[in-house]
Amino acid sequence: MKKQPLVGFLFTLTAILMWGTLPIALQPVLKELNAQTIVWYRFVAAAVGVFILLAFAKKLPKLTAFSLNYRYLVLIGIIGLSGNFFLFNVALRYIPPMASQVLSPISSFMMMLCGVFIFKESIKSHQKIGFVMVLTGLGLFFHNRFADFAAMNNYAFGIFCGFVASLVWIGYGLAQKIMLQKFNSLQILLVIYIGCSIVFTPFADISQSEKLSPFALICLIYCCLNTIIAYGSYAEALNRWDVSKVSLLMPLIPIFTLGFSELAYLWKPAYFHEPDLPFLSIIGAFIVVFGALFASAGHKIKRWC
Repeated sequence: MKKQPLVGFLFTLTAILMWGTLPIALQPVLKELNAQTIVWYRFVAAAVGVFILLAFAKKLPKLTAFSLNYRYLVLIGIIGLSGNFFLFNVALRYIPPMASQVLSPISSFMMMLCGVFIFKESIKSHQKIGFVMVLTGLGLFFHNRFADFAAMNNYAFGIFCGFVASLVWIGYGLAQKIMLQKFNSLQILLVIYIGCSIVFTPFADISQSEKLSPFALICLIYCCLNTIIAYGSYAEALNRWDVSKVSLLMPLIPIFTLGFSELAYLWKPAYFHEPDLPFLSIIGAFIVVFGALFASAGHKIKRWC
């Protein structure tokens, strides 16, 4: 496909907005639905949406194309993505959206390490510097929460769930990376979404949704559409713009979450948490973002300088 930088940028911005607002929109829903039911709704909606897109484009994957090795990869992808979605929802019961998003670069750096040990890739100096910056930023962001970690209270449990959610996502990321040699990203997502829907079907309590308040229902619908729009926009961005430029903007997600958290609290304080971050934590969040950005594009930044 011919490169379309402006369209690619708009698709990237859409994906960032979707992922940046997702943990905020989940807050009211988590008060009325359990995590597994929310995840089931999101996976079913995403599977239906991606199926329609692929059917319209006449690019539905053939089951016979999945050899035994690819079936194992699909299984790993299902475990990784379903675990990530579930643990992310559980984490949001105990920690604010911003805290969950500031952990997101962990997945990228763990994928980087997997690339070194599995795909024999090399670690560049700017990636090492970015990793140190992210760790420093995380230390500053959580500087006033060390007592919570020592006490192993609910906040610490939420951070633990968010951290593990980032780790198990690596299974999905690695499986997708390998399967992209034979399938496109939407074909992979369709199969994995269907598998994740099946995983959560026995645990979903659909009866809970009958008692949803109107506002929580609107938020749930948004969360379901969010999954389709975010991943679809991300895939289109990669098709229409350079991968390096798309990756360059992804670390901005926590900043968008911070801004939208403030707006959401001002709009509906009864439904959304006030960010109320200390100045040092805000500085830490920006260091995490810049560290992730430097790790993905530091070689270009140094070239410009």
